[in-house]
Amino acid sequence: MKLHELSPAPGAVKDVKRKGRGHGSGNGKTAGKGHKGQKARSGGGVRPGFEGGQTALARRTPKRGFNNIFATKYATVNVSDLEKFVDGTVVDTELLKASGIIKKELDGVKVLGNGELTKNLTVKAAKFSAAAKEKIEKAGGKAEVM
Repeated sequence: MKLHELSPAPGAVKDVKRKGRGHGSGNGKTAGKGHKGQKARSGGGVRPGFEGGQTALARRTPKRGFNNIFATKYATVNVSDLEKFVDGTVVDTELLKASGIIKKELDGVKVLGNGELTKNLTVKAAKFSAAAKEKIEKAGGKAEVM
């Protein structure tokens, strides 16, 4: 193959739509803008969210409270959920995902102290509640912060 033999795939190159170049072009006269009106003018059109003078949806909806978009969101796991694992297992995010206890890890996994634990496990998570840490260590396991 030589450079002069190269060509784009069929249908990959389209002709530019030449607006306002006579009625034979199919886009002459009003150049696809119709007749008169705000959208036919130069710089015509309305800003995003404008509803023709009707109070816009963004202004109609009530606004209360505060949503902190920067807050760290943890996937929570209770100590009782860890009971399903075998003694001596290293429980980390991947294992929790694989076993279906959590769907997404979000900003990390937090272990909460709800329920009881009898197994000796090494749990690796982003955060532990004081009760969870106590229960894991009481059962002979380790709570490691990742």
